[in-house]
Amino acid sequence: MAPTATAPPREPAPSWADPNALRTSFTLSMSAMYKAEVPAYGTLLRIVSAVNAAALSSSLDPHVLALRHGSSRLDIERHGAIRLGTPRELRTVRRVFALVGLHPVGYYDLSPAGLPMHATCFRPVDADALARNPFRVFTSVLRPELIRDAEARDVALGLLARRNIFSGELLRLLDLADAQNGRLTEAQGARFIPAAVATFRWAGAAAASAAAYQRLAAAHPILADVACFRSAHVNHLTPRTLAIA
Repeated sequence: MAPTATAPPREPAPSWADPNALRTSFTLSMSAMYKAEVPAYGTLLRIVSAVNAAALSSSLDPHVLALRHGSSRLDIERHGAIRLGTPRELRTVRRVFALVGLHPVGYYDLSPAGLPMHATCFRPVDADALARNPFRVFTSVLRPELIRDAEARDVALGLLARRNIFSGELLRLLDLADAQNGRLTEAQGARFIPAAVATFRWAGAAAASAAAYQRLAAAHPILADVACFRSAHVNHLTPRTLAIA
């Protein structure tokens, strides 16, 4: 009798990365990068940690008391901010943030404050994700049509058209996630976090000449800050504190 054919063994199902865990890795990596770039930020974190420890041990505020047995959220930044130059950059950042469980909420017109920008806030949107890690990123995008100096505007648009703030590795992982229904495996997630964080790293070499920078800064400081650099560097990070004197 002929031997019975056997089906090849099934490959194990992939282990998908948890967006909440990716968000925490992303937040911690952003914090470490920013501390290296701005040493005073590390000093701020140490001060805030000491203030929070004192508040947890002595405060009678019920909201503070509730944190005594779940204070890990205190050690993670609550808020960050970045500035982007083009709608294309915003679309790609949206894909990046979606993989770490951050979604656009709200619209902010910043022009009444004299800023040629509009913005949204990328944040977790459900209770479980907020409880795990409430980190959010206020994300503003340049509105060149609000720049009155036409020559400065054209210089800025030329600089932004030539720059690419996203690495090839990051774009490949984003395309891979799209093909996997918006998910990454744990191994892919480990590659994704450093590639994503690098987008927001300070680039020491400007993309513009000193003369171009000065021209854009004269038109509006925001225009120079956004258009003259090679990355969407972190504008600021904000830790969570329980007491402000």
